Amino acid sequence: MKVKLLNKPDISIIIEATRTCYDSMSKSDNLGEKDLALLEKIIDSKHESVLEHMVFTFKITDISRACLQELARHRIASYSVKSTRYTLKELRDTPDNELEKFLIEDIESIVKSSAIDSLKKIKMMLNMPNPDMDKIKYALPECYKTELVWTINLRSLRNFLKLRLSIKAHQEIRKLAYEIYTYLM
Repeated sequence: MKVKLLNKPDISIIIEATRTCYDSMSKSDNLGEKDLALLEKIIDSKHESVLEHMVFTFKITDISRACLQELARHRIASYSVKSTRYTLKELRDTPDNELEKFLIEDIESIVKSSAIDSLKKIKMMLNMPNPDMDKIKYALPECYKTELVWTINLRSLRNFLKLRLSIKAHQEIRKLAYEIYTYLM
């Protein structure tokens, strides 16, 4: 799994939004102590709507389709996911001994073996005359790799991290949350 921040979020937009709400632009000190104290006060008072103006865009690679499903449950975000049609075309021409590259790495050997068996069957379907890619997608194992660009606002990102850093979260999305958290620190 790899995470890369694609943009440089600017905290000044949060200060601008906050100062607009309180009609206090004249009190701004250009991200100095006053502005940062105001931001802390706003967050402490749960007036987090101003955090929605700051967005983060990440490139996330080598996550499973299962993790993507978990990620998509965070509805206040934007997703641009690699089309499965393209990866299925790659799969069609891949020798059986190289099928493992389509699966995430952190899976048990019995699961990996089953997933590779599924990929072999999918390859057979792909090599039939006029394969229906949309129907073939139903046979993909959940550990099939994908990648995406994910944009989320700061308020939703805080919620995502709060929920997904928990020991109760699915292990792969917890790993993703940790990667994002450490990337931002």
